[in-house]
Amino acid sequence: MRHARYEILREDGSFYGEIPECQGVYANAATLENCREELAEVLGDCLLFRIHHPFVIPPIEGMALSVRKEMAV
Repeated sequence: MRHARYEILREDGSFYGEIPECQGVYANAATLENCREELAEVLGDCLLFRIHHPFVIPPIEGMALSVRKEMAV
């Protein structure tokens, strides 16, 4: 969330937020606080989706996450 960028949209005064390193992770809300909350939720959903399917999770600040698929016994 430290990499999140926010802006106020001129059209309606709402807040838009995104995390550039994570394609598709963005949010739009009437207040900055709601935008932050929604962005955090979208980031969590994105990570769960990438872990479940398994897709690559983009590295941020040199930290890369990988998922190992282990068989249940």
